[in-house]
Amino acid sequence: MGIHVNLATPADDASIRGLLRREPVGGRIAISYERDPNFAIGCEATGENVTVLVAREAESEAIVGVACRSERELYVNSTPARLGYLGQLRIDRRYRGRWLVSRGYSLLRRLHESNPLPGYLVAVTTDNREAEGVLIEKPRKLFPSFHEIARYQTLALRVKRRKREPDIVAAAPRDVSEIVRFLGTEGPRRQFFPVWTADRLLGLIRNLGLRMEDIQIARRDGSIAGVMALWDQSAYKQNVVRSYTGWMKLAMPLYNASAPWLLRPKLPLPGEKIRNAYAALVCVAKDDPTVFSDLLTAIMKRAAACGIDYLLLGLDERDPLLGIAREHPHILYPSRLYLAEWPDGEHLYARLDDRPSYVEIATL
Repeated sequence: MGIHVNLATPADDASIRGLLRREPVGGRIAISYERDPNFAIGCEATGENVTVLVAREAESEAIVGVACRSERELYVNSTPARLGYLGQLRIDRRYRGRWLVSRGYSLLRRLHESNPLPGYLVAVTTDNREAEGVLIEKPRKLFPSFHEIARYQTLALRVKRRKREPDIVAAAPRDVSEIVRFLGTEGPRRQFFPVWTADRLLGLIRNLGLRMEDIQIARRDGSIAGVMALWDQSAYKQNVVRSYTGWMKLAMPLYNASAPWLLRPKLPLPGEKIRNAYAALVCVAKDDPTVFSDLLTAIMKRAAACGIDYLLLGLDERDPLLGIAREHPHILYPSRLYLAEWPDGEHLYARLDDRPSYVEIATL
């Protein structure tokens, strides 16, 4: 049908970014997830060995679809394993339909056969019925099998300055080794928690906007009891509101009129960027609620000082810490996390235990 699907080249960067601007993800708030000034920088945050697929019109060479495949080392049932991630799927609305996605997955299958992985994580927002219908409900034979593994709750927490001063300190370079040991000890209690090394953590600091001083540490009796970081990716990833629908469209003017009196940030107008950052490296020993609350308070305080309006925090709905986060004013973005397996895979899904999942939403 005049469409070719192949690997992207650096020359495609501007066209890919244009597609992301034109094709927002729908829902009560339609948001375009943009990647200026360079799409490739945002891809580096998703993992290693990133491969970008594009669909282009044969005659005009215009890009009408994009998807990404990357790899990451995660804990699966407490054991390190290398898994894939499939994301950034965007298709020009003129070409939406299973046939184009099927062509893309045909190429992904060939990439998988040349570099097989046990499974691939895929996140789909609950409002994105089109993606769920194409990928999960009515898949083609070339698609992998999609298994739901978690109902994920992303909270856009309204940031405001906090009066309480929790017993939290900012990380320093000398703390990196201790942080990595702590994450390696406590992190595996969550399914798919990232495997961190000093080099990987420092790589985020050198190249992807995570600042050392924005990593917050809670200590009890001299040892680390919890870690949480504020990760501002606005230099290379932007979330732009494109429209409101339903009750959000009706409520937005009234909310914005009352926001100054309520000391809350206004909702962005269509075309405006959301001033947001991510809560990352969320890890608390023994799920201590006081430690988690103190870390979240410290992160919110830093976010307010940086001019951030919303802190994005993602947790599995089974996570015992979710209830504490939900006590803060927030907007909820529910999603589903899937494990995709090709038929020749290792049947990883059948071996997963029932511990809560954790994924860095800043890498999705």
